[in-house]
Amino acid sequence: MNIPFNNIALIGKFQDREMREHIVALAEFLRARHRHVFLETETARCCEISDYPIRTLTEFNGDVDLAIVLGGDGTMLGVARALLEHQVPLLGINRGRIGFLTDISAQNMLEDVAKVLAGDYSIEQRLMLHTKILRKGKLLGEGVALNDVVISKGELAQLLGLEVMIDEQFVHRQRSDGLIVATPTGTTAYALSAGGPILHSALEAITLVPICPHTLSNRPIVIKSTSQVHVKLVDQAEARIHFDGQLIARLYQYDDVYIARAEKMTRLLHPNGHCHYEMLRKKLHWG
Repeated sequence: MNIPFNNIALIGKFQDREMREHIVALAEFLRARHRHVFLETETARCCEISDYPIRTLTEFNGDVDLAIVLGGDGTMLGVARALLEHQVPLLGINRGRIGFLTDISAQNMLEDVAKVLAGDYSIEQRLMLHTKILRKGKLLGEGVALNDVVISKGELAQLLGLEVMIDEQFVHRQRSDGLIVATPTGTTAYALSAGGPILHSALEAITLVPICPHTLSNRPIVIKSTSQVHVKLVDQAEARIHFDGQLIARLYQYDDVYIARAEKMTRLLHPNGHCHYEMLRKKLHWG
């Protein structure tokens, strides 16, 4: 049974003043259909809109039925992390360069949103990763990611020594520029550029993709989503860890990173007729 969307939040690409026209058009469209519209704080400030209630992302709680995100994949990734706890469904309108996650075009925005309001949509559950960073046994930081967790070399151009374990079973030590641990959603992002496989977004799986490994036999692997990945930095090189491209911390020798699927999943909405393979074909320019 589809959800009636009465309270709708609008979130635009950060610091993009050209977003105002689309935000205003969409807000007026929703209000004319008797929906309660909220604007995210930075969106309202950047677009200089004060005609609607304003909230921060942390205030989009259980009384928001739907969040419509206007921007690119980067914007959607940030919103997905922020709203995961409240399980707010997300609908993406593409104002970025590629838009694997924001699949509605700005030209068809009002038409497709009208379909969603009429109940003509499907909900897709997307797996997310939860990561803990430990230093000498003490928690240094933690967080979630929709695309990937990336451990990469720091400011010096030197290879990292990484020890990789899955469910505390030793896999290997690798010398490389780093390691990408990606969800199926993230396999069309950095992991794809590093030579990893494309996984269907509905798969219950996690992929590990080495970045420029110093051996031809070190290949990407795919594991079950219930596994825990444990990565230890075993040499003195400085490393960095990113969640969905956002720098979280610097890593040093003997730091431990534990990566597993998050308890909750992100819910993405698509107008009925959305085809995963058609999206891949268009975005990746397949014949």
